[in-house]
Amino acid sequence: MLRKLDRLIDLLTQGLAALLVVIEVVILFVGVLWRYLLDNPLVWVEELAAILFLWLVSLGAVIALRRGEHMCMTVVIGRVGERTQRLATRFSALIVALVTAGLVLPGISYAEQQQAILTPVMQIPGSWEIAGQLFALILMFYVAIRRLFDDTTWQELAAVVGVTVAVGLALYALEPAFDALGNADLLIFFIGIVGVCILIGVPIAFSFGIATFAYIYFTTTIPLAVVIGQMDQGMSSIELLAVPMFVVLGLLLEMTGVARAMVDFLAALVGHRRGGLSYVLIGAMYLISGISGSKAADQAAVAPVLLPEMRRRGSAPGELVAQLAASAAMSETIPPSLVLIIVGAVTGVSTSALFDGGLLPAAFAALGLAVLVFFRTRDERPSGDRAGARQVLRLFVVSVPALILPFVIRYAVLAGITTATEVATVGVVYSIGVGIVVYRCFDWRRLVPILVETATLSGAILLIIGLASAMAWALTQAGFAQTLADMMTGLPGGKYGFMAVSIVLFIVLGSVLEGLPAMVLFGPLLFPIADQLGIHLVQYAIVAIFAMGIGLFSPPFGVGFYQTCLIGKVSSDEAFGRIWPYMGVLVVALIVVAAIPWISTGFLQ
Repeated sequence: MLRKLDRLIDLLTQGLAALLVVIEVVILFVGVLWRYLLDNPLVWVEELAAILFLWLVSLGAVIALRRGEHMCMTVVIGRVGERTQRLATRFSALIVALVTAGLVLPGISYAEQQQAILTPVMQIPGSWEIAGQLFALILMFYVAIRRLFDDTTWQELAAVVGVTVAVGLALYALEPAFDALGNADLLIFFIGIVGVCILIGVPIAFSFGIATFAYIYFTTTIPLAVVIGQMDQGMSSIELLAVPMFVVLGLLLEMTGVARAMVDFLAALVGHRRGGLSYVLIGAMYLISGISGSKAADQAAVAPVLLPEMRRRGSAPGELVAQLAASAAMSETIPPSLVLIIVGAVTGVSTSALFDGGLLPAAFAALGLAVLVFFRTRDERPSGDRAGARQVLRLFVVSVPALILPFVIRYAVLAGITTATEVATVGVVYSIGVGIVVYRCFDWRRLVPILVETATLSGAILLIIGLASAMAWALTQAGFAQTLADMMTGLPGGKYGFMAVSIVLFIVLGSVLEGLPAMVLFGPLLFPIADQLGIHLVQYAIVAIFAMGIGLFSPPFGVGFYQTCLIGKVSSDEAFGRIWPYMGVLVVALIVVAAIPWISTGFLQ
């Protein structure tokens, strides 16, 4: 019976999510056509897209939970015994169940409050979008309970429930002491509870959620309904609709042959030289990052094309993964990166300005990686056949439709044809057309899995943003924002000391929290301080994103490093010792970008 229900949930969530991705692409693209070509804007497009977006990412969060694809840190728990891992899995499921249940109950009253609020154009009640979140939360609660009880023993269940109840009772008993501690109690909830949950493998989003619930319940008189309200506000920004649009674009690039056309042309140019394919790898990651905006999609598009040939030419597998990870970290600031869009949404910095500011710092870092490759391969013998001029010309002609796509996307935003939210739909339609007509490489059987994968990744990202927004609100209400501002503005060295501490902070947070949660939490707190100290916000954003990228792809905690190892099918031990020179170059590039504002701001309009 339960297995049939599981299959029904899978079919329902995946089918609806895939359909919603298609609908979002269609209505946004139609909105662009009507506004730009017919000069007749469809004023209802943005409202409908925003409502469907929340349903889309909510269903995606359910799929991600079913698949075990929510962002979490498994480095520590992966090194302990099987029994401890089983206990950690049960504990994680219980935390997810508590958070989802804690959101559903106050969410119902919040939905009732939103019922009276109508959208300006379509007059749709605000409760419609909340209904999608509530539906998803109920499904996630069911999934968590299934995981808690599935194939468990009563001893494991008793241990997990017993520890959770004991912690709850201890916090209840300490309520009088929290008043005396002042802001020091933040260490217990937002360092202690969050840290322990993340270390034992609880998904980052739910680690934030349980800590926020505990803090509000045990130290304040604020109703818990505020959490669902802050979560809804954090996820409702229309700019975040770009996340699923760029994810689906990135996945389509590999399927339609666009990425391969780029890589083949670059390989024909320099692939025969010493370290030639390493230069191709760096260049391909730079170009493709300007299209897909998703590091996982970038790596998945490049790795199958280049890595087998690099292995055949004698490159060490660990070296290949190190280069792939470093190239991904380098390209975090290349527009239209999802991180740039999310930073613009949560901090108020112009997304177009971030697009302008991110290209040159990434190019500087790419140059540094290329110089390192030159010195590391100078003793190698050239391998591979030199492509003739006719072959290079032919591959260039073939790759032209692929090479112009980054410029099409960039021009569409800067010329005002589309917004940063809509521009990915132009890329999606373009890549589908090129794949079918030019490259004749479009596997219709892969389309539904791509749409489901888009919803899954988007749901995992947006749930983190939603619960991180609630956690950031709690920190602000506690006075942490003012405390942090006083501490950071009082650092020796003024803005230079602040920038140095920020670099270290974001590298560490990027490694532990995968970057995006760190930016959602600390961006609204640190960016006003940077502005107060006279640091250009675009430069500060680029430095923070660059630092997070280095942390994300650096072992031993950086999840991106292990993701790269999986994509490259290489043991992390083989790559561990080889990645440090590349990360060292990126750190030097980061310091230069932080020291010279012009690199980030010189091309701002």
